[in-house]
Amino acid sequence: MRSPDSFSTAFTVGTTAFQLPADDRPGQHPVAPPHGALARRIEWPTLLVAAAIYGGFGLLTWFHAALPWWLLLPLGAYLVAWHGSLQHEVVHGHPTPSALANELLVLPSLWLWIPFRLYRATHLAHHNDAQLTDPLADPESYYLDAAGWAKAGPLARGFLRAHNTLAGRMLLGPLRCLYVFYRAEVFRALNGDRSHLTAWAIHALGVAVVLTWVIAVCGLPLWQFLLLFVYPGIALTLVRSFLEHQARPEVSERSVIVEAGPLMSLLFLNNNLHLVHHDKPGLPWYRLPAFYRQRRALFLASNGGYYFKGYREVFRRHFLRPKELPLHPAALV
Repeated sequence: MRSPDSFSTAFTVGTTAFQLPADDRPGQHPVAPPHGALARRIEWPTLLVAAAIYGGFGLLTWFHAALPWWLLLPLGAYLVAWHGSLQHEVVHGHPTPSALANELLVLPSLWLWIPFRLYRATHLAHHNDAQLTDPLADPESYYLDAAGWAKAGPLARGFLRAHNTLAGRMLLGPLRCLYVFYRAEVFRALNGDRSHLTAWAIHALGVAVVLTWVIAVCGLPLWQFLLLFVYPGIALTLVRSFLEHQARPEVSERSVIVEAGPLMSLLFLNNNLHLVHHDKPGLPWYRLPAFYRQRRALFLASNGGYYFKGYREVFRRHFLRPKELPLHPAALV
């Protein structure tokens, strides 16, 4: 497979190089800035989001017996996915100058499945834009390289094709996430690698806090919590990541822009403006829309038209239709 380093790293429009102004170029903001104006202040909008998530989760689980399942499921899924978006903000150094305070803010693991510190490490590695979508270098890539595709049998290829529809991503995606992640962690442990023990110990504490509240205090059975909150919450998160990246030679064309409505934008904390986030990963979520509006034509020109008017369009185009082959296109060269 061709190395991603051979891909052009300039923003391009067609074949013409397209240069952003000096203070607007990618890389001008660090991924998780430890210092500077953004890191010196407390970002109150993010703390209000955290209060809304935990307050809503507490009320929903406390009154679960009085609510029908068809109301618990969408509300539970929204809150769990929203908490995932909050974790993403914390990964990038928000909302306080204290890394410890930020980590404590997301200690309760509403979706249970992945230790925050391991998510942080893989996501920051993902922000090496020169390697975006490369199945051998990008830990968040959904593509397979030539060897992986050749090794996959008919059943696995059928699964991966279905997984590349939005319906498949929502129904099968959480299972794939759990399988891929836990398989790697089990192999790591069997090989004697204990480097993740601290992350798992902290995660166990966060899971214990959530399950003590949900099961012991609120009386919500574990199976209902998994079925009505956790699994659909992960599935809803995968709606955001479904089209986030595409494999293209030009770096700027690998990240999508989805101009979502207020409900979905709030759910994803504006990470639907994904090219903007990759361009300015240190910018807090509530400043992304204004930054995008001021440079909208610039961003849409730079990403080659990888743009959707909203998630309704995403569902209409790809709910049952695969977005592409799971095989990375560089493997075909």
